[in-house]
Amino acid sequence: MKEEIKFSVKGIEWEKLQDEAFEKVNKKAKIDGFRPGKAPRNIYEKKYGKQDILFEAADMAIKKEYEKIMQDDKIMPVIEPKVDLVKCDDKELEVNFIFVLEPKVELGEYTNLGVKKDKVKVSKEEVKERIDALLNEYADLEVKDGSVCDGDIAIIDFKGMKDGVAFEGGTAENYSLTIGSKTFIPGFEEAIIGMNKGEEKDIDLTFPEDYMSEELKGQKVVFKVKVNEIKTRVVPKLDKDFFEDLGMEGVNSKEELEKEITHELEHQKEHEIEHIYEEKCLDKAASNMKVDICSELIDDEVEHMYSEFIQRMQMQGISEEMYYEYTKAKKEDITSQMKDDAEKRIKYRYLLKEIIKKEKIKVSDKEAKDRVKEMSKMYGVSEDVILKEVSLENIKFDNMYQKALDLVCANENKKEEK
Repeated sequence: MKEEIKFSVKGIEWEKLQDEAFEKVNKKAKIDGFRPGKAPRNIYEKKYGKQDILFEAADMAIKKEYEKIMQDDKIMPVIEPKVDLVKCDDKELEVNFIFVLEPKVELGEYTNLGVKKDKVKVSKEEVKERIDALLNEYADLEVKDGSVCDGDIAIIDFKGMKDGVAFEGGTAENYSLTIGSKTFIPGFEEAIIGMNKGEEKDIDLTFPEDYMSEELKGQKVVFKVKVNEIKTRVVPKLDKDFFEDLGMEGVNSKEELEKEITHELEHQKEHEIEHIYEEKCLDKAASNMKVDICSELIDDEVEHMYSEFIQRMQMQGISEEMYYEYTKAKKEDITSQMKDDAEKRIKYRYLLKEIIKKEKIKVSDKEAKDRVKEMSKMYGVSEDVILKEVSLENIKFDNMYQKALDLVCANENKKEEK
């Protein structure tokens, strides 16, 4: 839903706002022969014009009108309003506020949705893969005689040459390369297989057409390579020494390890299946309701999702600029891919919000405080620390949404248990 509110300012009121605006912008002006804020208005306008004064006056008027609208409590916008400057000259200001309001929601069926939950199944192959991965974590590196094989680590010197000239980023000494890791362009690692310690070799290759460097994509090059040393991974056996190194309580045999890994995988899959099941329930309940989601709401949600995405990248040490430099993507590519998920998130939010209203769901202070205690144990911090980061009201808010979600999924859960 949208609502448009127009307002205008003219006459003495508009002149006074311009006078106030001039006092503000004049303090920042640098005009020869005058201290900041002391230049006469005609001198200021001769150098800078009227635009800054008018825009500052408009900004002051818009803020004043917006505060008035909010104080009337007649409009409850869900995102920042769009402000259209229809007219702004020294005679009059005309502005249109376009407010996005909460959409009307008509709930459909949100229980007994016929959604089936998958059962947890862990295969012997999955257990074996997890144990093999665990063994690889504890593998030792040993210097090896003979030639380089797939999976070995070759310690190499290399120099990349294009048209007989070394190119940037193509040279290194004593580089540890795991053969089969696909760290280098296709053909490089394969060409090192079979080489011996001390052996030198020229490798003729062509960079892929989609390579990130414009200078190298599709270009023929030669890598001069020397193998300094060869190491191989020695995977431990499932014996007493391994279980002592592993240090898993109650795990001293292959059978006990398989049992523990099976339990871990079951627990992991239970969470994954529960998440998928909840998503299916929400999707079905949302498809049963009627709600008109305007494009402004979706765009606002996309911006939130994009900010979260950039924050995740930054936590990995990748800045926004670095990400786009490496991927050659554009912000529009990322945000356009987020639109469907953004619309889905909004629908789920309004679905649960309407269920909370219809079912009169509430969360008591005691329930919220109990949740704080759970979070305190979970994160290993005091309750005071939790409450400094998240208010009790926010915890109540989250718990209400969780209760609404539980209601959407509850009946199907009971069916699964029978």
